[in-house]
Formats: sequence, structure tokens, C-alpha cells
Amino acid sequence: RIRSEEEVAGVASPSFYAGFQTRAERIKDQFLLRLREVSADGQRIGGYGAAAKGNTLLNYAGINSDLLPYVVDNNPMKVGKYLPGSRIPVVSERVLIEDNPEVVLVLPWNLEREVTSRLRDQYGWSGSIMTPMSDSIHL
Repeated sequence: RIRSEEEVAGVASPSFYAGFQTRAERIKDQFLLRLREVSADGQRIGGYGAAAKGNTLLNYAGINSDLLPYVVDNNPMKVGKYLPGSRIPVVSERVLIEDNPEVVLVLPWNLEREVTSRLRDQYGWSGSIMTPMSDSIHL
């Protein structure tokens, strides 16, 4: 079934991958530009989720603790460590709540709704959410 779906999607053909590098660079450039704009506006940014896919993007974009001072993770095995490559500290969720940044960057973008709901419902956080794969920052 999966092979049939892949065949219909065309993943076995070289044309499926045409422009992949260009699209990846565009996503990276837009993401980096938005982070820099938020920082230049004087807004504080906190990261949420020390997931591998978010970390890969941070490294690809050359982002370090100058733009993203910390990333929150609820896994106690990650807290107190650093993201590989960027050396951004991984901290507990409590740090984010106490810091109360204007913008939270949700690195596992597929969990944006759950993270937003958690921050707003459990902690009353009222800032803006940003995801790497979105062209906007929203409340």
C-alpha cells in the first residue's frame, strides 16, 4: 500500500526531487530572517522542544544561543544538556514560564497546537508562537 502511494506521489522519479535544495535554502533563509527580525525588534525568544528535526534546522541555519538563548524540553534526560552543534542549552519548562518571552519558537512544528495549548491553558502564557515551517508569527 505504501509503495503504491509513493508511486502515485512520484517519489521514485528524479523530477520529484528537482528543486529540493532550492526549497530547503528558501525555508532556511526565511526562518533565519524572521528570527533576526524578532530579535532586532527587542523581543525575547524561547525555544520549545529539543527534537532532532528542529535541531537539524538550527544547525543548517547556523543558529546558536545568540538568537535562541535556550530550548525547553520536558524530557528530564535532555534538561541540563546542550543541543548538538549549536550548543544551545536545554532547560526545563519552568525556565520558559519564568522568562515569559514574547515569542516561543516551537521546533517540533508538528506539535505546534499541543505546545500552544499547554502554554496557554496550563500557564496562561499569552505571547506569540513561531514555527520554522510557517511564514508568520501568530498569537
